[in-house]
Amino acid sequence: MNGVLSSPPDDPVLCSSGNTHCTVTNAYGLFPDRSTCRASQVLFPTTEQELISIVASASKSNTKVKAVTRYSHSVPKFACPGGQDGILISTNNLNRTVKVDVESRRITVESGVVLKDLITEAAKNGLTLPHTPYWWGITVGGLLATGAHGSSLWGKGSAAHEYVVSMRIVTPATAEEGYAKVRSLSESDEELDAVKVSLGVLGVVSQVTLQLEPMFKRAITYVENNDSDLAQELVRFGKDHEFGDIWWFPSQKKALYRVDDRVSIKQSGNGLYDFIPFRPIFTDTLAATRDTEELQEKTRDANGKCVVAKLVTGTLKTAAYGLTNNGSHFTGYPVVGPNNRMQSSGTCLDSLEDGKLICPLDSRLGHRLFHTAFSISLSKVPSFIKDVKKLVELEPQAFCGLELNMGILMRYVKASSAYLGKTDDAVDFYFTYFRIKDEPLSPRLFEDIYEEIEQIGLFKYGGLPHWAKNRNLAFIEAIKKYPNANKFLSVKNKYDPQGIFSSEWTDQVLGLKESVTILKDGCALEGLCICSEDSHCAPSKNYYCRPGKVYKEARVCAFHDNAYTKDEL
Repeated sequence: MNGVLSSPPDDPVLCSSGNTHCTVTNAYGLFPDRSTCRASQVLFPTTEQELISIVASASKSNTKVKAVTRYSHSVPKFACPGGQDGILISTNNLNRTVKVDVESRRITVESGVVLKDLITEAAKNGLTLPHTPYWWGITVGGLLATGAHGSSLWGKGSAAHEYVVSMRIVTPATAEEGYAKVRSLSESDEELDAVKVSLGVLGVVSQVTLQLEPMFKRAITYVENNDSDLAQELVRFGKDHEFGDIWWFPSQKKALYRVDDRVSIKQSGNGLYDFIPFRPIFTDTLAATRDTEELQEKTRDANGKCVVAKLVTGTLKTAAYGLTNNGSHFTGYPVVGPNNRMQSSGTCLDSLEDGKLICPLDSRLGHRLFHTAFSISLSKVPSFIKDVKKLVELEPQAFCGLELNMGILMRYVKASSAYLGKTDDAVDFYFTYFRIKDEPLSPRLFEDIYEEIEQIGLFKYGGLPHWAKNRNLAFIEAIKKYPNANKFLSVKNKYDPQGIFSSEWTDQVLGLKESVTILKDGCALEGLCICSEDSHCAPSKNYYCRPGKVYKEARVCAFHDNAYTKDEL
């Protein structure tokens, strides 16, 4: 356990002298390029007026500044101001509910309010936000900035930003305006479509008003099927079930369908979904689990991973994945309960500060879990599934490493009016994988297969990256996939012409500077560059790339003339 004593996650900002000489990281303890992000200081405004003063000071001195949230769950470097002189603005103390209007069914909160508290406050008033991410340890400002979502093709869809009716954002301003000002936007303002999913480069959101619904109940039943017809069933299932999603376990040839639909508030049931991977786990147990997986990686023990993966998925199935019919016991499907008790969880955040329990994703044990997530248009989804199945045929054991972390999660998301929101109705594919700590030049077990899935999704099928997940390669030329990108950049230039809320990295992501590609030894292993036989990532240049032919247009390896084995890296 390396002497680590921890319970709730650490603050992502650590300072060596009071609130100065700081570093900022994410919840996973590591940015994709493994760089250390530094800042001169962190400030904690408690009111909108204090926030205005901080932004005005930064604007006047042309100092880089970034907002940072309580748990910082974005994998990429959105919270990093760049250099060492930038300022961090923590929204930890902007955490109040401003107003709940029961008659109009609206709630106004400050941007630092954590999703769990928003859900709870709405429920106290008989209201609910119909769709949210599954993890409640994220702030309202953070989840909106990155386009976070649940799962649905119904109504407005599953993205939380679709329920925004107004926002207040503090941006830089002219000297005549005092160097900073509040911009208040409503649904009638076209610029709201830029601010709803802003990547944090427009300013700091101070308040958000969301449209709620009267509380309703949901009925959830998990159904496990063979994955033989998954390519045909995936789209149909999303259209048939309002909150449905699917976990895919390719090596086991299984698909776990979450049949999840709205039912009357009058239907009996007070079910609770306390998702097991979001519950606290004994620190010693988690350390041993991660140590075992690290050993399996180093010894290339694919069979060992498969054995453990089946044990994990079997145990979760027996425990109904964390569902209970009354908050304590599972007696059978369907589990019926109010939306606020079924839509999101994260009870590990409530662990005592005693070092005994920890969140499964906590980075302080030193082990790293990386995340990849991208969405593919519904019309292309069946072909993508078939391509992934070809990889399963080539090497079935390759997918056991994903199944240790619940396989591939497939959620549904609708096209959005937000300039950086989804451009089509789509399926979002999300998977988590283990990375050996402090060994960036060591290939992961079956890395060729994982890279193949990622690049097929992003380049062959034009997948859109989840803004809060992913390594650098997911953002290569990604901005070109958004038809309204120029509208977003126009608002950016209007709100922050000096670019104090931008960094070199965000400028690269937005296409304002050269690519996010980083060329160095092992860059392909870290998702910092893409390999092709005629590119700068040639194996002879020691970037540890896969040999063989690629499709130049898609930068994706062909299946039949490039069928890798596990020993070819």
